[in-house]
Parts: sequence; structure tokens; C-alpha cells
Amino acid sequence: MNPTVSIIVRCFNEENHIGKLLSGILQQTCQDFEIILVDSGSTDATLSIAARYPVRVVSITPEEFSFGRSLNLGCEVAQGEYLVIVSAHVYPVHKDWLEQLLKPFNIPQVALVYGKQRGNDITKYSEHQVFSKWFPEQSNYNQDHPFCNNANAAVRRPLWQEFSYDEQLTGLEDLAWSQQIMESGYCIAYSAEAEIIHVHDESFKRIYNRYRREAIAFKRIFTQEHFNLLDFIRLFTTNVIADYFHAIHDRVLIGNLLSIPLFRLMQFWGTYQGFRYHGQALKQLRKTFYYPRTLERPDKKASQREPVDYSQVTHQEVSVSDLH
Repeated sequence: MNPTVSIIVRCFNEENHIGKLLSGILQQTCQDFEIILVDSGSTDATLSIAARYPVRVVSITPEEFSFGRSLNLGCEVAQGEYLVIVSAHVYPVHKDWLEQLLKPFNIPQVALVYGKQRGNDITKYSEHQVFSKWFPEQSNYNQDHPFCNNANAAVRRPLWQEFSYDEQLTGLEDLAWSQQIMESGYCIAYSAEAEIIHVHDESFKRIYNRYRREAIAFKRIFTQEHFNLLDFIRLFTTNVIADYFHAIHDRVLIGNLLSIPLFRLMQFWGTYQGFRYHGQALKQLRKTFYYPRTLERPDKKASQREPVDYSQVTHQEVSVSDLH
């Protein structure tokens, strides 16, 4: 019998992370799933580690790769009613992550659900602020803008069959899809309970490149968008100030004095270079992407849900080099 859920993981050289993700998936309360790994030419131990787990591997050459193309390829072979999409360098926090991600589909008009993302101890401080801004503590099952993120998301497979992912974009294929689906009358839901840890260990050059390619894609999706030099100066300044404010209250300012302005410089200079066009963005979506986190400090409550146990995975990852 076909599974209810197809979990699609796009990967390339993810030997440091793929084992933890797959272990976390196998500990979920919901077990009616298949796992599809779309690999774009890994040369490290990624596939050797994945072979320890019940996964189906689909390959795409680096020359064929685009974010949309690799995702469509995984969706084409999927059998589940729901398509869950996760990055290879994330892992779920709780054992009911998958259950919580699927829960909003009880509402017939919900086409896409995306979940909360947080960083870990190697995440740059400003990236923690980005996660807090983009993924708030409260769920919203009927948001009024198309923001979402395919590092932790799920869609209905019949709707993907009707609206496939754009294979020409340099990124933000998730945003283009959600924009199209909302225009067709469907809803986008955000689940704060479906939480994952997203591991970003990027150089500042890679941060620049990431925001640059996403800005290029954003401009293509919203052709009226603009981001000029004044926008760069204003948003760089306000975000650095907000980050310093939160760093002071978190008592980590000294260790992040340099990384905060460097991260924001790469983020917004990459965005500026990626746009170089003219127009006007959707106000709410623009705020979701770029505006700084507010100065309000949220109340954090301890979760009563069962966490995923990664103690054995950590031990396994120490010996990854043995697989080469």
C-alpha cells in the first residue's frame, strides 16, 4: 500500500548532517512514510550513511541541478498523499514534528504547511534573529502572504501535480509556488509546533551568494520589486541595531560585535546586488524577508513534548571518515 507521506530530501555532500536527519525521521510518532533522497552528485560519505536507513535514492547530475528541478524529480517518484520537503542539513526537535507539520491539512483549503526553524550553537547570531523573525512562536493556519520555506514544509501531492515547481529560478521556488497557489484560492499555514534545527555553517562569502541568488529569484517572481542603495543603508543599519539590542539582552554582545555587522553586510549587499532592478514589492512579504526583528522579548515556555534522541547518531558521526 502507498504511504500517506513522502519525505523528500535534497542533498549534496551532507555527510555531517544526513544521518542525524534520517535518525530523527525514524523516531517520529507518525510512521506511515517513505523517504526519498534526491542526490545531485555527492562525492563524500552522504550516500554511504544514507544506505544505513530505509531510503530511496534518486540521482540528478550537477549539470541538471536547480532547486526546482531536483524537487520536481523527487515529487515525480513520490507515492504519498502529502509531500514533505526538508533540507539535508536540518533535524527535527520533537518526535511529533511530522505529526504537527501535517495537522493543518485537516483544513481542506490548506495547500502548504511550513514549520518553525531555529539554529544551533554554530549558527551566527544574526541568523538566529532571522529565524526568530521569519518563524514566530505562534502558529498561523491562514496567513495573508505567501512566505514559506522548503527547508521544512509539506504540500498536497495533487496540487503539486497541478502546479509543479519552477525549474528556472535561482532559489525561492517555494515562494513562487505558494504565490501561485494563493492566487488559485488556497491557504498557506505556518506551524510553530513543527520545529526543526537548521544548521547553517557558511562563510560570509557564501552568505552573500545565498542572498544574492535569492534576490535575483525574488525579482523574477515579483517583477515590480526594487531594492536600491538607500534600502541597503536603511535596512543594514536598523538590523544591526536590533541585533545588538538582542545580543545585549542575551548577554552575548562581546562575542558577536564583529559577526553581526558582517552578516548583515553580506545579507543586504548580496540582496542589493541581486536586485539591481526597479519596482515595488508586496509590503508584507518585504517585511517578512528584510525588516529587523522587533525589540519585543518573547516569553519562552519549556516544551512538554518528547524530544528526539540523537545520542547514538553523534557517536556514529565520529566515525564517518571510516566510510571513505
